[in-house]
Amino acid sequence: MHLNPYGEDAVRLALSLVADPPSSASALAARCVSAEVAIERPATASDLSAISAYLDDWLAVVDAPSAGARAERLNALLCDTAAYPRLTDHAGSGWHIHYREPDQSLSSLLATLISVGTALHLSGRGMHRLGRCAAADCGQPFADFSRTGIQKYCSHACGNRDAVRRHRARAETVKMP
Repeated sequence: MHLNPYGEDAVRLALSLVADPPSSASALAARCVSAEVAIERPATASDLSAISAYLDDWLAVVDAPSAGARAERLNALLCDTAAYPRLTDHAGSGWHIHYREPDQSLSSLLATLISVGTALHLSGRGMHRLGRCAAADCGQPFADFSRTGIQKYCSHACGNRDAVRRHRARAETVKMP
C-alpha cells in the first residue's frame, strides 16, 4: 500500500518548518527525510531561500480573515505550485498520484506537497482548521487535526498556561472587595 504524501503529513511538515526553520540546505533535506519526503534532487541554498519565501505566503493562508479569503489565497498557491494529477511509479514503490511536475527542485516539491496537503486538510476537515495560537504570548500557527475541530492553541502547554492565567485572573477578581 502506498500512503498519500499529500494531506496531514504535509501540513505538519509546513508547521514544523515555520516553527523551527532549518538553518541550511542539509538541515532542510534532513527535515524532509525525517518527514518521509522522497528527495529526488539535492537540497540547495536556493531551495532553503525559496521554501522560506513560500512559507511566508502559506502563513497568509493561515492568517486569512475568512473562509473565502483563505480559499482565494490557497487557490493562488495551488495555481503556482500544483500540476494536473498524474499516476507515477517513479520510485518503483507502487503506482500513486502526484500533483506536481516530475524533476522539481526540493523547494518546488515541498511547495506542491504543502499547498495540496493544505487544500485537502481544509476541504476534508473544514476551512476553519488552520489558525494562530490563542495564547497571548504565543501566536504560533497550528492546524486542527482534532476530532472536535475546536482547537484554539498550538500545544497543550499553551492551552494549560492560558487556563492557569485565566484562573488566576478570576481568583484575583474574587479577592477584590
